Amino acid sequence: MSQWSKPHSDSSQAFLMASNITTTISQQSSSSSVPLSINHMVGIAILTLAFVLGFPGNLFVVWTVLCRVKNRSVTCLLVLNLSMADAFLLLSAPFFLRYLAGGRGWEFGSAACKLVHYLSSVNMYASIYLICLMSMDRWLAVSRPFLFQTMRTKRSLLIILLAVWMLALLLSVPMPFYRRLDMRSTLPSNITLSFCVPYHWKSKSHRVFQYLFETIVGFLLPFSLINTCNSSVICRLQSAKFQGRAQGSRLILMVICTFAVFWLPYHIVNIIEVVGLLQDSKSTVTAALAARPNVTAFAYFSSAVNPIVYVFASSSHIRQVGFSFMGKLFEDTSSENRTTSTFTRTGHINRGCSIRDERAALNTLSMKLGRLFKSKKKDTSGGVAGKEADELELRTLAIQLN
Repeated sequence: MSQWSKPHSDSSQAFLMASNITTTISQQSSSSSVPLSINHMVGIAILTLAFVLGFPGNLFVVWTVLCRVKNRSVTCLLVLNLSMADAFLLLSAPFFLRYLAGGRGWEFGSAACKLVHYLSSVNMYASIYLICLMSMDRWLAVSRPFLFQTMRTKRSLLIILLAVWMLALLLSVPMPFYRRLDMRSTLPSNITLSFCVPYHWKSKSHRVFQYLFETIVGFLLPFSLINTCNSSVICRLQSAKFQGRAQGSRLILMVICTFAVFWLPYHIVNIIEVVGLLQDSKSTVTAALAARPNVTAFAYFSSAVNPIVYVFASSSHIRQVGFSFMGKLFEDTSSENRTTSTFTRTGHINRGCSIRDERAALNTLSMKLGRLFKSKKKDTSGGVAGKEADELELRTLAIQLN
C-alpha cells in the first residue's frame, strides 16, 4: 500500500511523521530514548485497543468455523479467510507498539521494516477481494442458480481462494520498494536511531503511482463490483418468497459497510494528496499529511471490528445456543444459500415450462388457422357446423395464450 499498507504500518509511521519527531528528538536530554508526544500516546492507545479486541476476536471466529460449524457455506469459508488475514495482521501490532512506545526508533532491521509493511498490504488487498467473493457468491446464488451449483465445489473454491491470495501477494509487490530505514544522528550524544519511513526515490511520479494504484485497485474497482452484485441481489430479494431468508445477506452487507466506513476516509486522503502533488499545491499536500494519522488510525480498526460485527449479526442466537451462537449464524448462511438457489432454480424451470407451453399453443393456433382458411376456399356452403367448431377452438386457444 502507500506509505501505510494496512493501518498499523501506516499508523505508526504517520504518528511519527505527524508529531515532528526530529524536533522532539533534538529537544530531549542525553538519554537514548525519545519522549512520547500526545500523538504517540494516541497511537499506542489505538494499537493496543485494536490488538486486545481484534486478535482474540478473530481467533474466536477461526475456532468457531473450524470446530463448531459442520456444514460450511462459501460465505462461512470466506469469513474464515478474512478472520485469518486480520489475525495475522494484528500480530504485527507489537512491533509498532514497540516502535511508538520504545522511543528508540525501529529496532528490528531493514528486512523486518519491509516485510511487515508488505504483509500489511497483502492483508488489505486480500480483505477487499474476499468481500468481493462474498458478494459474487450471493449474486450467483440468486441470479445464476445453475452456474452457482456447478461452480460450488470444494475444488473450485480452493482454487479461487488461492487465486485471491496470489493476487494480493502480487499487488503488494511495490510496497517493500517504497519503504526503507532512515538513519538519524540527531541526539546530543550522537546516538543514531533508525526509522522505518516511506521512500519514493525522490520522485513525485512514484508517490502519485503508489497512492493512486492503491486506491483504484484496492478500493474503487472492487467496490464497484461489490455494489453491482449487491444491487442485483437486493432487487431480487424484494420478492415475498425470499422474506425471512436474508441472514446471510445482512451479514455480508454489514461486513461491506464496515470496510467502507473505515477505509473510505483513508482513500479520500490518498486522492487529496495525489491531487495536491499533481497541482503542486503545498497546502493540499500538507492538509492530506495532517489528516493521514487520524484516518490511518480509523482504518486500522477494520481488522478489529469484524468479530464485533459477527456478534451483533448472531445476537438472536446467543440465548438459544450460548457459546455456539456464532456457529449457528454461519450454519444459517449455509441453509439460506441452499434454499435461495433451489427457489431461484425452480423459478427458472417454471418459467421455461410456461414458455414451452406458449410455444405449443402458438403452433396449434397457426395450424388451426391454416385449416380454417383452406376450408373456406373449399367449402362455400354446408360446412357451417365444422367452421363453428374450428372458430370455437381458436377462441379457446386465444384465451389460453392470454
